[in-house]
Amino acid sequence: MGKTPRNPLSRWLGRIAPGLAALLAYRPRDLPSDLVAGVSVAAVALPVGVAYAQLAGFSPVVGLYASILPLLVYALFGTSRQLIVGPDAATCALVASALAPLAAGDAGLYLSLSVALAGLTGVFCILASFIRLGALADFLSKPILVGFLNGVSLHILTGQLGKLAGVSIDAPGVLGPLVQLLAQHADYHWPTLMVGLITFAVLLISPRLLPRLPAALVALVVATLVVAVLGLDQHGVAVVGAVPAGLPELQLPHVPLHLFDELAASAAGLALVSFSSMMLTARSFAAKNHYDIDADREFAALGAANIAAALTQSFAISGADSRTAMSDAAGGRTQLTGVIAALSIGLVLVFLAEPLRFVPVAALGAVLVIASVSLLDLRALVVLFRFSRIEFAFAMLATTGVIWVGSIQAILVVVILSLIRFVKLYSRPRVDVLGKVEGISGFHPLANHPEATTWPGLLLLRFNAPVVFFNANYFKQQVERAVARAGEGLRWLVVDAIPITQMDVTGHFVVEDLKTALRQKGVQLVIAGRRQEIVEWRKTHALAADDTLYFPTMRKAVKAFLARQADTAAAAP
Repeated sequence: MGKTPRNPLSRWLGRIAPGLAALLAYRPRDLPSDLVAGVSVAAVALPVGVAYAQLAGFSPVVGLYASILPLLVYALFGTSRQLIVGPDAATCALVASALAPLAAGDAGLYLSLSVALAGLTGVFCILASFIRLGALADFLSKPILVGFLNGVSLHILTGQLGKLAGVSIDAPGVLGPLVQLLAQHADYHWPTLMVGLITFAVLLISPRLLPRLPAALVALVVATLVVAVLGLDQHGVAVVGAVPAGLPELQLPHVPLHLFDELAASAAGLALVSFSSMMLTARSFAAKNHYDIDADREFAALGAANIAAALTQSFAISGADSRTAMSDAAGGRTQLTGVIAALSIGLVLVFLAEPLRFVPVAALGAVLVIASVSLLDLRALVVLFRFSRIEFAFAMLATTGVIWVGSIQAILVVVILSLIRFVKLYSRPRVDVLGKVEGISGFHPLANHPEATTWPGLLLLRFNAPVVFFNANYFKQQVERAVARAGEGLRWLVVDAIPITQMDVTGHFVVEDLKTALRQKGVQLVIAGRRQEIVEWRKTHALAADDTLYFPTMRKAVKAFLARQADTAAAAP
């Protein structure tokens, strides 16, 4: 995208509708790539929307409705250049589990509840963006993003195996489906397998023979023609089936008041899960393609897209892993990819609904397998392994979570992993004893510079984290251990306060206890750095003056100690 013009209107649009502001600054040279990617996304989104609608308990056309206006709305309000929103398998499963008990078999009520649930989910997302809950996404580190994306890739790939062979695969995980597929070799439906292999062949050959056409679209057209001409749907090859033509009518959602509490609770959970899932996908592709996204605006964009889904009488949506992967693999560069995809789906729904019935499910599976392979980032795993075994382990745990417990539960797994990583980093931070290194300014850890100069009676210490409730006792333990190693001659303990960006009430009381213990040993506590901040903080909290010495820098603290030692030596008889 080009640079957004710096005028009041564009700045206002950038705050309210960042996608629209970006589209207004669109670079024409991106159009060929976005056009190809948009049509490719539509080629996958059409049959996927139908399939996911059936998963959620709706007629096939409802899945297509959820793939048009929400996608257009997200393109206007979202900050991700590549994210495709729409029907999502995990979200559809949540919708079905939330609504089935409430509808009690009433199809009309089921659809009405679905529309209301999508609207409420959108409202909760927008409210969350106003109170900046998008910060939840900041806990998702690079290793966890890589691991999650690899897990999604394997999950998508193994989920297509049964479709390709024409057999039912219900084993969980990754190895289970493979074992079950091999065990059922005698039951393979060979016409279905042939369609899948033809699709794979076209997907691999088409980029060389027809580089300007989307390979996914070419492959699906060829597979559909093979099924239609040979009548393979009459010989057991599964196809999408009939899809009613026409665009949805816009209607305001109606929330049954007697079910509002149940719907609101489900909507709140759905908003959190959908946002977490979407942000994992959006941030993964943003990291892969070297740009940033705004989590709070993404929350609002997801909310607007879900309200759009409610207006078009469909169901709650989220970020779509497979379609976003297709957008990336096809070279999509900007939000226009989503606009082109939505318009393409709308045109097909109006003019080409009939041919959709012949789209073979096996061909769709082949397209998704190729898209899933593009998500695998094995090179990043190698880098993580070389950089840090712990970070590598986090990535593999995230991958394992997606594989063994599914994408929805894996969201909870990766959030817990992120919190564990955060607590680990800050509850047990590095603690350095410092010294002066010849020729290098400042003070540096003795662990890295054993030749560094230290001074008898003086201990310089750096605690590389805030002192708060979950690490305050660790801070005290590390200080006491360093003081014990310094020996009986210690007179000053100088703590570098620059890394200590915060101290809560627990940290304050621990430091007070530490002062008392040091005083009993004849050791003076000295704080270097943040002197004015600490003075103001103590005044604000009405804390009495104490005997702690404060200096603006470590250098001045050391200078004062050496001067005092010199004065003491001079005064000695």
